[in-house]
Amino acid sequence: MATNPAASVRGPAHSVRRGKTRVLAPDEARRLLDEIDVTTPAGLRDRALIGLMVYSFARIGAALGMRVDDVFVQNRRLWVRLHEKGGKRLEMPCHHNLEEYLSAYLDGCELRDDRKGPLFRTIGRGTKRLSESPLPQANAFQMVRRRAAAAEIATAIGTHSFRATAITAYLKNGGTLERAATMANNASTRTTQLYDRRSDGVTLDEVERVLI
Repeated sequence: MATNPAASVRGPAHSVRRGKTRVLAPDEARRLLDEIDVTTPAGLRDRALIGLMVYSFARIGAALGMRVDDVFVQNRRLWVRLHEKGGKRLEMPCHHNLEEYLSAYLDGCELRDDRKGPLFRTIGRGTKRLSESPLPQANAFQMVRRRAAAAEIATAIGTHSFRATAITAYLKNGGTLERAATMANNASTRTTQLYDRRSDGVTLDEVERVLI
């Protein structure tokens, strides 16, 4: 045949409805935060960084790009300013837990006066104190893995896991997909849906019906 008669026929479009990012159960996320030793600058920093990703849905790039003055007081409440992809800027009030974590970090590490300096920094060699250098993303990833192992969390999470964990918890507690998209700075709710793992529990329930 000179031409394929089926060439103009299009198959069904592939639609991804569930992302691949691994998530934590709320009690695992709580345990991870509670297990961090905050008697050291590194501990204060790590709890504040993980808390920021959990309670503000922040991407790791936006979190690590923050300066000290991106944490500010407005209407008697602590707010954060995130510089997201595409030059987008998002400002939002802090959850009361995040307010506690950030305040403890800023005060405990004496960062409030260095307003133009990076918010999250490396630890100086041999000093166990914060340096003036911003924390690289690779270091943040390794930190999350170390903290998860110390909290005996078996799930192989990464820095993006907190975004998915928080969005799922928000939706389970009555939040709307539209509001979640705004808080996560997603252009479309379809993107936010990739982080919604509310159906995971249903899937597990169905699997447990196989009584053998």
